[in-house]
Amino acid sequence: MAHADLVFTGGAYGGRVFCADSSRGRADSVAVRGGRIVALGAEATALIGPDTEVIDLDGRLLIPGFQDAHVHPLWGGLDLLRCDLSDLSTADAYLERIRGYAQANPGDDWILGGGWQMSAFPGGTPTAAALDAVVADRPAFLPNRDGHGAWVNSRALQLAGVTRDTPDPADGRIERDADGNPTGTLHEGAMTLVNRLLPEEPHERLREALAVGQAYLHSFGITAWQDAIVGTQYSDAGDPLPVYIAADAAGELTGRVVGSLWWDRTRGLEQIDDLVARRESARGGRFAATSIKIMQDGVAENFTASMLEPYCDGHGHPTENAGISFVEPEILNEAAARLDALGFTLHFHAIGDRAVRECLDAVESALRRNGPRGNPHHISHIQVVHPDDVPRFRRLGVTANMQMLWAALEPQMVDLTLPFLGEARSSWQYPFGDLLRAGAALAAGSDWSVSTPDPMAAIHTAVNRRSAPSEWEGDYPAFLPEQAIDLGTALQAYTAGSARVNSLPETGTIRVGMLADLALLDRDPFDGPLDEIGDTRVIGTWVEGKRVYEG
Repeated sequence: MAHADLVFTGGAYGGRVFCADSSRGRADSVAVRGGRIVALGAEATALIGPDTEVIDLDGRLLIPGFQDAHVHPLWGGLDLLRCDLSDLSTADAYLERIRGYAQANPGDDWILGGGWQMSAFPGGTPTAAALDAVVADRPAFLPNRDGHGAWVNSRALQLAGVTRDTPDPADGRIERDADGNPTGTLHEGAMTLVNRLLPEEPHERLREALAVGQAYLHSFGITAWQDAIVGTQYSDAGDPLPVYIAADAAGELTGRVVGSLWWDRTRGLEQIDDLVARRESARGGRFAATSIKIMQDGVAENFTASMLEPYCDGHGHPTENAGISFVEPEILNEAAARLDALGFTLHFHAIGDRAVRECLDAVESALRRNGPRGNPHHISHIQVVHPDDVPRFRRLGVTANMQMLWAALEPQMVDLTLPFLGEARSSWQYPFGDLLRAGAALAAGSDWSVSTPDPMAAIHTAVNRRSAPSEWEGDYPAFLPEQAIDLGTALQAYTAGSARVNSLPETGTIRVGMLADLALLDRDPFDGPLDEIGDTRVIGTWVEGKRVYEG
């Protein structure tokens, strides 16, 4: 019998392997040969030979590699190469870093970067005047963490010709003072007024950004992901699609990647032929663009998330604003049916309860026309879900793609969301527990660079409904604790669940015959207190049995 290339086995504390299969089974040893799992338990240790690499688990936990079902690694990598604000949390800290970056990069025509939190500024809207104080000689464009707004200085507004007379675009809003003058924050589609002017990043710079982003994901045990926007110049970072195609052809992808092709909301059904052509151009070794990203609404903090009832004014009184549905339901329904028939996976962005309902309606329309085809359609974010729509996820076979990290009380939620949703809608947020009890399939993603890609920080939040200490240390109570899910469910969502929506059936679980995409944690979080889950770190990541990260 041929010996194994790699065996994970227990030491003094016994082997600890979470298989993430339907029974959530455990094993004590795993053997890998030729990039695949070939044995478990005693059969695995019997394959140890003189050239076998043996890794002693020693009480630590081996799991299937995490899979991020909604992430932006190229843009996140580029943020790390630019003026990165994501590790800071106050206005003064942001301004000091921007000042230092501008001084250190005098040759940059634009100051680019981002990652600021809305909660650092009154009303979530920083001003051009504050930015002018640290960089006035060049234009600055700095998106916030969620990518649904940008902070710009006066030079950028001037170059773009944005004045009090500039109308708001249909899919966005210019923040203004009482006299109608732009103040320096651009929401949603209004960002394009400035970012259309940004210099194009060279292809090699984007390749570098992807490599940086990929390595960062591996450091958190992530072996596969779904890039949630490819096939468009959605941001100033350019289109990730040709970057992935080139990196895959050159053998530079060490993870498995599904690309979500962008549904252009300025176009109609005529774009479907283009999407099919892009899919055919992007079938490589570790990359395939088989998903369609439809952004149906914005975000609650700037009142562009699409709601069934209008937002409150902060004092409990209704306004006239119920947010924006970017794609008309009639077009959405027809597009969903056609794309489903063509074998695409539908990947929806839906924050508000109206957007969630419209996306579920679209899948129902597709099923009515096409019958069940097995395409793993999923809705990301699911912040506000009307209780009537919770059971529809299981009935329609739609996976709830959770961004678990957001289901906690922190300043943005407390100051910029709860007062404007009202009591009833506030209680419908991130209903992970209800979805689980209703039998919905669950997957998970981070939306990095919107928030950290660390799965264990997100899982900590899903289990405790409190932020992990690494994310926020404020003294907040658990947020809707009845919506918590257990650790095993959360781990399974971030592995097997995401493998399902990523259409990677040979990954996501530890079973004989599966690809050896694995992650080793520095402890077994099942053995420790629940409030210490977020302290768990990854100390090794393998793709097809080859180590891609060592901590």
